[in-house]
Amino acid sequence: MFDGFDTVQLDVGDTTIFARRRGDGRPLLLLHGFPETHAMWHRVAPALAERFTVVCADLRGYGRSGKPVSTPDHAPYAKSAMAVDMVRLMEAFGFQTFSVAGHDRGARVAYRLALDHPARVERLALLDIIPTGEAFSRADIRFALAFWPWSLLAQPEPLPERLIAAAPHAVVNDALANWGSDPASFPPEVRSAYLEALSDPEAIHAICEEYRAAADIDFAKDMADRAANRRIRCPTLALWSKESALDSWYEQAGGPLGIWRKWATDVSGRGVAGGHFFPEQNPGETISELRTFFE
Repeated sequence: MFDGFDTVQLDVGDTTIFARRRGDGRPLLLLHGFPETHAMWHRVAPALAERFTVVCADLRGYGRSGKPVSTPDHAPYAKSAMAVDMVRLMEAFGFQTFSVAGHDRGARVAYRLALDHPARVERLALLDIIPTGEAFSRADIRFALAFWPWSLLAQPEPLPERLIAAAPHAVVNDALANWGSDPASFPPEVRSAYLEALSDPEAIHAICEEYRAAADIDFAKDMADRAANRRIRCPTLALWSKESALDSWYEQAGGPLGIWRKWATDVSGRGVAGGHFFPEQNPGETISELRTFFE
């Protein structure tokens, strides 16, 4: 799936990060979401590597990256900590500045990276999210029912860990089938990679810790940033799933673009067909949008 990509496992201080790299253009970091790994970019990364130096990384706690021991306040899995991993990863490759595209949980790391390390990020693409603080603040019964990982995985341990460990295939199959995507878009080797990653007890616990951190530390940081009117300064692209919850729930706020324009000074974007996992469902349009924006 990643022909011609080099693979590395780099020590970034608190943990190790697994990444694939290819290309010799401007540096572009790609970050994945739940319940996936870097493998979600298997259709997009090779095309982008024709024009950029593409780095596809597993977030800490996910895939082949390290799973550091957590703490009672879940701080090792806050997006700010995960963002530092990516700064150190790109530094190890020799990149002091770079662009970032993130999907789902990876997009939450990406915008936190842009807020905490503004001098590092040249351009930022955020796929199928609004900020964590906005999502929680605007949550209603639709949100609770549609986005069950937010509430289930954030519950105190060990309940969510035990539920996932009992049937990891059910989690992967439900996500890939019911989040607005065509299950046929996920070849067996990709589906197997996601299932293997979600069958590791350490990974399950780490992922739950990441969701717990989102409901606590990440939410508080977002609210503090909004109160201080801290904004993302680099050009920002917001893409979201057309005819999805994001496409319709927030019309009074101007939709995803209206929300992101409160958080960033220069925002463009639109809806893309293909469900939540549109980089896999609709790689052609995703590649076109990202290539145009990052060039």
